[in-house]
Amino acid sequence: MGSPVRVLAEATPVTRDRYVDLLRVASLAAVVLGHWMMAAVTPDGVGNLLAVVPELQPLTWLLQVMPVFFFVGGFAHALSYRSLLRKRPEGSTDSVYAAFLRARLQRLLRPTMVFVLVWGAAALLIQLLGGGGGLTGVTLRLVTQPLWFIGIYLAMVAFTPPLLRLHERYGWGAFAGLAGAAAAVDVLRFAAGVPYVEFLNFVFVWLAVHQLGFLRADGRLGVGPGLHSLRRPALLAGAGLVTAVALVAFGPYPLSMVGMPGEKVSNMAPPTLALLCHGLWLVGAVELLRAPAARLLARPRAWRTVVAANGVAMTAFLWHLTAMLGVYGAMLALDVPLPEPATAAWWARTPLRLVAAAALTAVLVAAFRTFERPAPTAGVQGHGPLAALGATLTLLGVLGLSMVGFAGLLEGRTALLIAIPVTAPAAVAMTLCGWLLVERAGRGGGDRGQRP
Repeated sequence: MGSPVRVLAEATPVTRDRYVDLLRVASLAAVVLGHWMMAAVTPDGVGNLLAVVPELQPLTWLLQVMPVFFFVGGFAHALSYRSLLRKRPEGSTDSVYAAFLRARLQRLLRPTMVFVLVWGAAALLIQLLGGGGGLTGVTLRLVTQPLWFIGIYLAMVAFTPPLLRLHERYGWGAFAGLAGAAAAVDVLRFAAGVPYVEFLNFVFVWLAVHQLGFLRADGRLGVGPGLHSLRRPALLAGAGLVTAVALVAFGPYPLSMVGMPGEKVSNMAPPTLALLCHGLWLVGAVELLRAPAARLLARPRAWRTVVAANGVAMTAFLWHLTAMLGVYGAMLALDVPLPEPATAAWWARTPLRLVAAAALTAVLVAAFRTFERPAPTAGVQGHGPLAALGATLTLLGVLGLSMVGFAGLLEGRTALLIAIPVTAPAAVAMTLCGWLLVERAGRGGGDRGQRP
């Protein structure tokens, strides 16, 4: 008997697209590294290295790889939903939708719920004991910020069935429609000054990138044997990069592809047409690397590494800011001086900080990794409307929590979520209730007359 990772790696079907698994791990790893590198922590608070050294902002064109993760998600969601449709018994696709949501969201939401509950309990205890100031308060506010990604990804899963039908009918036209809508939103925002319209691009930009994953699932990005097959991804990368550069150079878009403190316009929050074009060039670029990566992943050791990393990727993502801020907190507690960001002393200590953050992340992963393991599924039946309600509540909950954080828990601190004030307790309640509804619906609770 070998290790679980070795057994799982050796059982991988030859038909599996291993490159997709690599992209998933690599994109999350790049986000984690980017967050660790950008944190400019001083005794007075947490800043952004890119604001201290603006010359480093072009690096975000390589490190802002969330579009790649959402692109990979589109590919996986298309395959998963079609597989469930093929397996369904006679009946409506409503039950398939519930089972699809539960199957796709298990490894996303189970570790997220644990993260929310652990941090919620810790924040309550800290503030009941009179803490919550200084770096601790900043930590309570910052650790939930990556949850925005969970919310966006959850929305992509929820919208997969109707968007997949649009893709199957219109192909590239469905993508073009979403991209055109994103462009129209920016015109209304910057040229006409229409208030609040920019928030629609949380939908149009990210779902357009997600739609590219559908195209890949159907082999319509053009990658295959022969150099001629590289033309479409090369065209996608080139057109995306040239357009993104032009938009930044001549339009109202900032250089950084991540949010910057105090900026009037962000390419990330909400997303812009420039970020969509950035996503196009990244997708084209990673598709150009598919063939050499596939040769690498054919090696057993390389593939085992990817399998092992995939098994803990979401847990590591959720806890990486906790680890980073924990390292800085330990330094302050031990009276280790924190040099000014971007100074020679700061750069000299960066490798040690990264190693310490990675080590603490590994400890947290070891403690919580079991919650990322998928639970047994219950077939392809369920209650679609109940699952949709659960997904909506979870989406609103995690987005609200990403905005309000756990700081000021006892004071009733609020943040605006779609023009509605939300507190941390309300966000946690929505998240937990939504998750329980998704779990209940996906287990076939609404189809008792059908065989499980």
